[in-house]
Amino acid sequence: MYGFEALTFNIHGGYLEAIVRGHRSGLLTASDYNNLCQCETLDDIKMHLSATEYGPYLQNEPSPLHTTTVVEKCTLKLVDEYKHMLCQATEPLSTFLEYITYGYMIDNVVLIVTGTLHERDVQELLEKCHPLGMFDSIATLAVAQNMRELYRLVLVDTPLAPYFSECITSEDLDDMNIEIMRNTLYKAYLEDFYNFCQKLGGATSEIMSDLLAFEADRRAVNITINSIGTELTRDDRRKLYSNFGLLYPYGHEELAISEDIDQVRAVMEKYPPYQSIFAKISYGESQMLDKAFYEEEVKRLCLAFEQQFHYAVFFAYMRLREQEIRNLMWISECVAQNQKSRIHDSVVFIF
Repeated sequence: MYGFEALTFNIHGGYLEAIVRGHRSGLLTASDYNNLCQCETLDDIKMHLSATEYGPYLQNEPSPLHTTTVVEKCTLKLVDEYKHMLCQATEPLSTFLEYITYGYMIDNVVLIVTGTLHERDVQELLEKCHPLGMFDSIATLAVAQNMRELYRLVLVDTPLAPYFSECITSEDLDDMNIEIMRNTLYKAYLEDFYNFCQKLGGATSEIMSDLLAFEADRRAVNITINSIGTELTRDDRRKLYSNFGLLYPYGHEELAISEDIDQVRAVMEKYPPYQSIFAKISYGESQMLDKAFYEEEVKRLCLAFEQQFHYAVFFAYMRLREQEIRNLMWISECVAQNQKSRIHDSVVFIF
C-alpha cells in the first residue's frame, strides 16, 4: 500500500525511526574528519573523539592507546544502539533488524573456520569476531572438518541454516572451498533479505530493493575480479552471483566470461549508474575500486534518510556507522604507523 504508510507507521515504528534519525545526526562530519586527519598520536584522536558520541566509550581507556581499542569501543557503541533498537522493535521491524546481523554471522563463521584451518587459537579468533554476528554455538565451529559436519553439528540451529542448503558437500574445507561457501551463503542471504523486503512493500521495499541490488552487483564485480586467474570455472562463478540486481541476468552472463579487469570495466560501463564508479579509476587497476564503491554506497545510504515512514533508515544507519568505523580504523592505523600522507587514500566522507 505505497503512499499510505503515514497513516499507521508511527503506531509501532515512529519512536524507533526518531531514535535512528537522532543517531544519524551524531555521525562524524567532514570537519571532524579534517581535524582527525591532523592528529599526531592516537591520544590526540581520543581527545577529539571525546567531544563526539564516542566520548563516553573511550574516556576510561588508558594511554598508550591502540588502534584495536579505538575500533573495539566504536563498534561497542554501534552494538549498544542496535540492541536498544531491537529491544524496542515489534514485528516486522524486529525481523528486519535481525536480518541485518546475518551478514556479520556469515563473516564470523568464515573467520573461525579459516582460522581453525590455519591452526589459530579459537579463543583468539572469538575475540576478533564481530559482536553483532555472535550465536551460542559459535565456539564449536572449530570441530568441523567439512561442510556437512559444519551444518549438522553447529549451524542447524542458527538463522543461517536455510542458506546452507546450497553449499553442503562432503569436501574437506580448504581456502578455496571456504571462499565459495562465504559467497554462496551471502548470495542466499541477500536473496532472502530482498524477498522479505518485497513482502513488506511500500517505501521500504522500493528503497531496500535499490540498496540490496547495489550490494548484489558489487559482490558480483568483486567475485569476478577475485576469481580471475583461479581454478574457478565460469559456471561456478555464475552460480555465486545473486539472482537480482541491475546486472541480472545479462550483466552476469558477461561477467562470468570476463578474463581481466578491463573486460569487467567494459561490462559495467554499459550500466549508467556504474559508469561514474569506473570513471574514477584508470584502466588496468582495481585497487581504488573498493573506495569508489564505498563512496557510491554512502551516497545511496544518505538518500534513504530523505524519505519517511520506512525501515530502510535502520539498514542505512548501520551501514553508515560501519563505514565510519572503517574510516576511524584507517585514520588510526595511518597515525600509529606515521603514514599520514596516506590518510586520504581510504577515508570515505559521509556528510
